[in-house]
Amino acid sequence: MAQAPKIDLQDLDLTQLVEVKKQLEEELSHLTSSFGQLKQAQNRFADCIESCQAINAANKDKTILVPLTSSLYVPGKLANVEKVIVDIGTGYYVEKTVEDAIKFYNNKVDFVKGNLDKIQTAVATKQGNLRSLMEVMQYKVQMQQEQQRAAAPKA
Repeated sequence: MAQAPKIDLQDLDLTQLVEVKKQLEEELSHLTSSFGQLKQAQNRFADCIESCQAINAANKDKTILVPLTSSLYVPGKLANVEKVIVDIGTGYYVEKTVEDAIKFYNNKVDFVKGNLDKIQTAVATKQGNLRSLMEVMQYKVQMQQEQQRAAAPKA
């Protein structure tokens, strides 16, 4: 991730702080959404690994349900237990041995885990920045209120 220039929060006025807060909240929301999507992808890859591990010689010629869509399945027979068709992304499929498919999906899980770790670090940093920003905003509001009380005419 590119490093944004550092800004001293004390130098900003309250309206600028509100804008920075809004931007930080949007970034946090986007990162959290990305984290959830990556977690789902990681779970799908783990499911693929489990499915590949379930394929063995004892299951040959057994009737299974084959997914045509996410909600439509048709009956089929497991004719080949040595090779599987693997979705390698963007609509491309490749025939692989079960062992190679498991390696492929393990690599995908590891790659996604690395990205999840990066996003988690970024989320923690943004949350810390947001806390600091909120503290500065509270301090500035408090100072503004004290100045208004001091400026108010005493009766």
